[in-house]
Amino acid sequence: MAVTDQTTTTSQLIREKADVLAEAVVQRMYAAQPEIWERYGEVGRAHSLQDAKYHLAYLAEALAAGDPGLFMDYAAWVKVLFTGLKLPDRAMVDTLQTTIGVLRDHLPPEHADAASEYIDRVLRGWQEAPTTVASFIDESATLGGLARRYLDALLAGDRRTASQLILDAVDAGVSVRDIYLHVFQPAQYEIGRLWQTNQVSVAQEHFCSAATQMIMSQLYPHIFATEKIGRRLVATCVGGELHEIGVRMVADFFEMEGWDSYYLGANTPVESVLRMLKERQAHAVAISATMTFHLPRVTALVQAVRESEVGGQVKILVGGYPFRVAPGLWREVGADGSALDALSAVRLANDLVAAG
Repeated sequence: MAVTDQTTTTSQLIREKADVLAEAVVQRMYAAQPEIWERYGEVGRAHSLQDAKYHLAYLAEALAAGDPGLFMDYAAWVKVLFTGLKLPDRAMVDTLQTTIGVLRDHLPPEHADAASEYIDRVLRGWQEAPTTVASFIDESATLGGLARRYLDALLAGDRRTASQLILDAVDAGVSVRDIYLHVFQPAQYEIGRLWQTNQVSVAQEHFCSAATQMIMSQLYPHIFATEKIGRRLVATCVGGELHEIGVRMVADFFEMEGWDSYYLGANTPVESVLRMLKERQAHAVAISATMTFHLPRVTALVQAVRESEVGGQVKILVGGYPFRVAPGLWREVGADGSALDALSAVRLANDLVAAG
């Protein structure tokens, strides 16, 4: 499918009415099945309301992108999440079916139809969607054993051992690039999977991510020793986005490939990004978003860069989870390209800059 005036308008309507729509969904679910939902109490109702808002936010962004796959992937993620939380098997199905009815009552027919088509795609494939996700760590893969020992140390709260494992590997000749690609990256994905399946807490997830960032900083003497090639990158997350470790890894890879990188971290204001691009005379900017409902902010930042006084010189790369799910999404947000991993991002940026 593709972006149309109808999908764009439908997306806008859902965003505008999200609070009303979510409240209506929860009210109907509780009225229809009080024996299932009321046992969770007021806390459960608050969670149901938040979940309904998330469902609508992801639906709106899938419509805005003209890509049902974004919503289908999100729903599959929720199925695994709800299984780990031991929610009723039909919780998501009932919610989506109720959502269709609410949309038909609150939106013009043509827009309710457009949104319902995206939901129907999820419902048709629901039974086949898995309830589990395979581990991201394969001990038979390159550095897989190290990745397992590293993650086990972090999950045990042993940051010192985790750090020493990495430093010892580098001293033994393992490249920092390989550490990033084959240890840090799969370990971070695996931590996310463990949280999704209710095997670790949010606090554990945050500890592991913070520890990895600290250990990454211990490798900077190796990273910044690379001879520079005269190209500069600014890397940032959009406003509201707190998942920053991925784009930090990207910035470090650019350093290892001879670029000067300026990593701005999470939740950086647009004006600050534009100022840094100008001050550093950047050749490229890398913009990251993990949450699909932050895509409007990606589009807004890309547009702001294009319209700035340096917009004609800066190549714009976007990345993060939504761009892996929908490979052509970078065009919809107005960027110059996207890549599946940090190494590919460097190659793409070099090609774009060389092409002028």
